[in-house]
Amino acid sequence: MRIGMALNYSGGFKETVAELADYEKAGLDVVFVAEAYSFDAVSQLGYIAARTERLQIASGILPIYSRTPALLAMTAAGLDYVSDGRFTLGIGTSGPQVIEGFHGVPYTAPLGRTREVIEICRKVWRRERLEYAGKHYTLPLEGGTGLGKPLKLINHPVRERIPIVIAAIGPKNVQLAAELAEGWEPIFFVPEKAGDVWGASLAAGRERRDPALGELDVIAQAMLAIGDDVDDVLEVGRYTAALYIGGMGAKGRNFYNDLARRYGYEKEAEQIQDLYLEGKKKEAGALVPRELLERMSLVGPEGHVRERLAALREAGVTTLNVAPMAHTHEERVRLIEKIRDLAS
Repeated sequence: MRIGMALNYSGGFKETVAELADYEKAGLDVVFVAEAYSFDAVSQLGYIAARTERLQIASGILPIYSRTPALLAMTAAGLDYVSDGRFTLGIGTSGPQVIEGFHGVPYTAPLGRTREVIEICRKVWRRERLEYAGKHYTLPLEGGTGLGKPLKLINHPVRERIPIVIAAIGPKNVQLAAELAEGWEPIFFVPEKAGDVWGASLAAGRERRDPALGELDVIAQAMLAIGDDVDDVLEVGRYTAALYIGGMGAKGRNFYNDLARRYGYEKEAEQIQDLYLEGKKKEAGALVPRELLERMSLVGPEGHVRERLAALREAGVTTLNVAPMAHTHEERVRLIEKIRDLAS
């Protein structure tokens, strides 16, 4: 298993990046940088590339709506260049609240657009003249001034196939990830439920998968705390889960709420959403099932964490994207060392 970590720079971005060298020495394989509606991820990834040597870097994720497909391809090629081939392009659709609310772009055809974005990116990286006739993107543009030309990327990319990871939890998007992408990153991954919820979608996608892509990298997120007195760490995850299950979307249009229901928590998901949308965030968090928090985390004594790692392996996980939960940098580094050892 590879060990990854999402960059958390609440204490200061430059200070956090300076600390990455310690995580790199501790065995961290890849660092993910998110992009929601804060600072952009690309400038930060470029900075990280310059400050690290071995560490893989990944966007986690870049929304496909906020950049043209060609710009996504150029950006990935540029980050792969400055990192000497260490970049992974993590993409996803985000949600209508962010895409329409913050970017002012219609949230339409997420599945079809994702497929076309991937196909266009790979054409750009192969330095083919960019001619594409899709349902959602046509290059060169038809109409307009009529002066558009089929261009190809000027620079020669470090790699003509930069790894692509799709963040997805819906059945059709998961199937698309298994078919077209090098990696798939779900959220709230519960290994005991993964087969029931996503097994059919993964199997259908793999049937159409190009063998040249290799095995699908399955990336699971998990809070990490190892010890006999760390149960309180789970409470931190309670309110994050409530935010997603209750507040990341509208009634009837919340992908994370749908996932909680598919896991078997129909009643809780409905109550959490109702309370969260009423502004009762604390009450909503209190209803997040303890069982759900435990199953999607690596929190507890070493023996328990070993058992959870075994369950994740059995469910097909190949990369762990952990959030080390500790009060000091030194303690967080030791957690990365420990999980690296346990996962080896």
